[in-house]
Amino acid sequence: MSIQGKVFKFGDNINTDYIISGRYKFSVTDMNELKKYLFEDVRKGFYDEIVPGKSIVAAGQNFGCGSSREQAPWVIKEAGICCVIAQSFARIFYRNAFNIGLLLIEADTLAMNEGDELTVDLKTSTITNAAGTLKVGFTPLPDFMKMLVDEGGIINLITQHNGWPQV
Repeated sequence: MSIQGKVFKFGDNINTDYIISGRYKFSVTDMNELKKYLFEDVRKGFYDEIVPGKSIVAAGQNFGCGSSREQAPWVIKEAGICCVIAQSFARIFYRNAFNIGLLLIEADTLAMNEGDELTVDLKTSTITNAAGTLKVGFTPLPDFMKMLVDEGGIINLITQHNGWPQV
C-alpha cells in the first residue's frame, strides 16, 4: 500500500489547540463544520489548501501534544489529510489517531519541504519525493496498526469482523 500527496510543513510541538482551536472544540460538534477550522490559529485558510486524500502533514517533534481530546486527530482525518509524518508524536494523540484510522508515520522530516509531492510506501517503509531527491526510511508499522488504518479505526474493525479479529 502506498499513499501519495502534497506536503504541508509544520514545526515542532504542534499541540492539539493548534490543530483545532479550543474555542471550537465544544461549540462546534459537527465534524463537517469543525474541519474548516483545522490549524486556523497557526495557518489561516489551511482547510482551503487541502486536496482530500492527496494532502500530507509533515511536522517536527512532539506532534499532537496537549490535551487528549479525540477531536484533534479526528478533524485531521475528516479534512482529508491522508497521513501525518512527524519526527515524534505525543502518546495519547498517537493512540487516538490509530483508534480512528488516521495513519501516522514517525520519520525524519527535516529534508521534507512545503509543497513536496511524496509517496509513502508502507510495504517498503520508505518515503520518497517526486523529484527523486529524498528517500527516508521508517520503522514498519505492525500489521495490527495497518489493519486499524485499513478498516477506518477500531470501531469499524470490530464491527467488520464481528468482534476482535485474529491478527
